Amino acid sequence: MQPRHFISLLDISSSEFRRLINRAIELKKHRDPDYQPLKGQVLGMIFEKSSTRTRISFEAGMAHFGGNAIFLSPRDTQLGRGEPIEDSAKVISSMVDCIMLRTFNHETVTTFAKHASVPVINGLTDEQHPCQLLADMQTYFEYRGEIQGKTVTWIGDGNNMCHSYIHAATVLDFNLNIAAPHAYLPSKIIADAAGNRVRFFDDAIAAAKNADLIVTDVWASMGQEEEQKQRCLAFKDYQVNADIMKTAHQDAVFMHCLPAHRGEEVSAEVIDGSQSLIFAEAENRLHSQKALMEFLLCHQ
Repeated sequence: MQPRHFISLLDISSSEFRRLINRAIELKKHRDPDYQPLKGQVLGMIFEKSSTRTRISFEAGMAHFGGNAIFLSPRDTQLGRGEPIEDSAKVISSMVDCIMLRTFNHETVTTFAKHASVPVINGLTDEQHPCQLLADMQTYFEYRGEIQGKTVTWIGDGNNMCHSYIHAATVLDFNLNIAAPHAYLPSKIIADAAGNRVRFFDDAIAAAKNADLIVTDVWASMGQEEEQKQRCLAFKDYQVNADIMKTAHQDAVFMHCLPAHRGEEVSAEVIDGSQSLIFAEAENRLHSQKALMEFLLCHQ
């Protein structure tokens, strides 16, 4: 039987997404040290991109569940020396029970999954970041309840996080307003597939009107440092600040996947303010990924 992979939010149904959210909330509330469903199992973690939250949350999650995690960087494997992805996938998956990849090219993960004999999890690619959306949606459900029919506003770069928000809008049925400079819009293919759930705005204030959740990310992601000055100019009118939050609903919340640059994509007043959920959101990477690993390894 083919293993179940988690490469994109589109790999799960609406009911499965909500099931994962509810399970993550339950695991967070009631941690039972004797509950070790992954005892004796091993997660292989392949990192071509560095990480704080992704590595700690997966490694701690496996430890909580009685399993083990192996950290692999390009320096530690033949992947870094040009071994075909297909060969690496077959070999590594013959020795572990699940694989998480955090890499640049999205095709690396899809190819790896195609040739792996165990579940493969997308820990981040340049195109998508579905694990972060599990945590974001868990956080919203915890603090504000059901998101169906609500309005989320994305302000800034149409990057991998923006793409996964588009997918989340499709699966969980909420409205997504996107404010981004024309040169930095998300993939047209990904956006078009979401239909009328996604709307584009030139003006960040207009996009934030009556929003229930405001989200942003850094203006220059990992690997784009050389574009920093150019991007700061392009995004100067796309900062999430007090004016943006005042335009949203009174009980709107703010999220950011971190790390953040205060004074650039978000003002310190907002990210450190009462509407910000960034630290609950960061912690929820642990709980949502525990729910995901349990889902992939115990319930198929």
